[in-house]
Amino acid sequence: MALRINRRRIIAAAVLGAAPAAASAAVYRGAEPWSPSAAAPEAAQAGRAWLFFTDPEVAFVRAACARMIPNDSLGPGAVEAGVPEFIDRQLAGQFGQGLRWYMQGPWAKGEPTQGYQSRYTPAAFYRAAIAAIDRAAGRQAGGKTFAGLAGADQDAFLKSVEAGKADLGGVDGKAFFEMFHQNVLEGFWSDPIYGGNRDMAGWKLIGFPGARYDNRPFVLAHGQPYPLPPVGLKGRPDWDKH
Repeated sequence: MALRINRRRIIAAAVLGAAPAAASAAVYRGAEPWSPSAAAPEAAQAGRAWLFFTDPEVAFVRAACARMIPNDSLGPGAVEAGVPEFIDRQLAGQFGQGLRWYMQGPWAKGEPTQGYQSRYTPAAFYRAAIAAIDRAAGRQAGGKTFAGLAGADQDAFLKSVEAGKADLGGVDGKAFFEMFHQNVLEGFWSDPIYGGNRDMAGWKLIGFPGARYDNRPFVLAHGQPYPLPPVGLKGRPDWDKH
């Protein structure tokens, strides 16, 4: 008896590399098998163990974050908002690996308009830069690491890194500062699901409503403070109490 060929068998054979008669498909009834966040796992939340940073690196990141966005009368700073944890999760994931970036040579010095130009992945860049900063701080302050400096001295040192004046032994301090500064801002204002902006501190500071589904009643309320608390992708912490 002749083998019946139809379009489904031909496509299955082309995809699976099997003869049309041998192709088969799984049958699901009721609902398609699915698990939440299977394609993009949710980042670990604050309070979990560090995924990337070593203890000396944690000390630097916490100290530097505290100088970038300090805790003051306006509200929590970067440390209290979980920014170090946010950066740690990002460096342990695809961003840290530069997974979607072109990371092949040559590595000639690029123009500012060309974006990130380095043989380092972001994770490797952080690791090399933090070690270099601690060594440079030690040379200037009798062996102290950056985290061991007084606040004013930390500010001065960060400014020298930002200006590209700190001797970091071949590590591009200016480029690192730009990346670190950007990551601090991202961690302070990103959705809390990513580990930063704890208790939506950043959103509360600027009056951002977050992921509310409908803001039409407030669009034309120019010059008036937003009257509702912000909502993240997973809701608000107080919702879990009910």
